[in-house]
Amino acid sequence: QLADAGYTALAPDLSSGLVTDDPDEAQQALAEADPNAVAALVLSSVAALRARTAVPTDRIAVVGFSMGASWAMWLATRLPGSVSAVVAYYGTQNIDFDDLQAPVLGHFAETDPLVTEDELTEMHARLLLSEKSVEVHRYEGTRHWFAEDDRAEFHDVGAAELAWDRTLEFLADHARRR
Repeated sequence: QLADAGYTALAPDLSSGLVTDDPDEAQQALAEADPNAVAALVLSSVAALRARTAVPTDRIAVVGFSMGASWAMWLATRLPGSVSAVVAYYGTQNIDFDDLQAPVLGHFAETDPLVTEDELTEMHARLLLSEKSVEVHRYEGTRHWFAEDDRAEFHDVGAAELAWDRTLEFLADHARRR
């Protein structure tokens, strides 16, 4: 969808091919993942994406879903000069955001066993206390994976479309197209 909207896009496989609708299985996979290997993949993805853009020195925007959202926040904080914007779909991060420069757009479900109310509140508060640009949206009646059309049990067409429209508006303000 990002490529269709005119952006150069790259989607690294952060879960080694695992696809699950089971929150317990997703949490188990996350717990078992080698964080150093995933971090290396995330960092190398920046170079790989930049190599395919019109201006390889430009900062990139990062869009992540669930675990990918957490890694997107991590990346933007670890490489602040490389990331121009972060869009996080139902994923949080509990790190120090002092070095973060990119504005953040967050899309979150009303009910989510993988992102507790406390986790979301804590991340939002950390971003605000660090005086970061952050915009958080909650989607009534939704659950984790609401924006993913291949997850029929969770997909909410109206919420997904609204979140996507907001994402494209946000990227238009903060990211370069091809």
